[in-house]
Amino acid sequence: MTTAFVLSGGGSLGAVQVGMLRALAERHVEPDLLVGASAGALNAAFVAGRGFTPETLDELTEIWCSLRRQDVFAFAPHRQLLALAGARPSLCAPDGLRRLITRHVEYPRLEDAVLPVHVVATDVLSGREVVLSTGDPVPAVLASAAIPGVFPTVTVDGRALFDGGVADNTPISQAVALGADRIYVLPAGVACALPSPPRSAVATAVQALTLLIEQRLMLEVAAYQGEVELIVLPPLCPLSVASIDFRSARSLIERAETATSRWLEAGNHRLRHPERFLALHQHPRSAPPTQDAALPLTADLGR
Repeated sequence: MTTAFVLSGGGSLGAVQVGMLRALAERHVEPDLLVGASAGALNAAFVAGRGFTPETLDELTEIWCSLRRQDVFAFAPHRQLLALAGARPSLCAPDGLRRLITRHVEYPRLEDAVLPVHVVATDVLSGREVVLSTGDPVPAVLASAAIPGVFPTVTVDGRALFDGGVADNTPISQAVALGADRIYVLPAGVACALPSPPRSAVATAVQALTLLIEQRLMLEVAAYQGEVELIVLPPLCPLSVASIDFRSARSLIERAETATSRWLEAGNHRLRHPERFLALHQHPRSAPPTQDAALPLTADLGR
């Protein structure tokens, strides 16, 4: 069988995928190919370049734990004012994100990676998803992570591209088209509603994209559930971390590794209706859950 890992977007919540990857590696579940969008594209491109090894995942863990918000989202009040006035194409400059990608995705072309990797972006003009499997990985990943309005569009092969999450944040369909018949889906974590509205323009834009991601993911899971072996790892729950907050990276990684390991050990990968734990929900502020409650019980197997 051909096994694909599909990594969704989610801003700083991409750290969750590192814990999921670590849990899969512990169980010797390895990908034949990787497909990623947005933050998931960065994780996929990094792993593809070094191979799916414990050392690779240790390094990826430290990258996420060292990130600060200003490393990715370079806020400058004058630029935001110019952007709102139409004199700049985006609220943030892409320099920090480009440096991050250039520093850690070091192979010259996507096709030179140790593992096949496919990066999903969105065509600005048509709205169609664009799969980048060859060429320079830096503009490919930069385009896939270019949140509309937050970062400027990226031109690749003459096409203006932005965030892959707009067209398909969890590109299961692309993994199927690439020949995968066993697909592990690694959502960054979008099932828990925020406890309060975002306070900044960038946070609001990211939240809007996150809600779009949630709806599309449930549709794709339902569409392909009977066509291929689809294993959707459950998002962390409760999860109240904003998608532009990098301060909780280590905690998210540790929680995701523990929760995913427990979930796999319980045999929950055989659940026929994973959309049940993907549905957006809200926790009462007065009594938030104390553990990753999205993990289904073994009694739910096969229902």
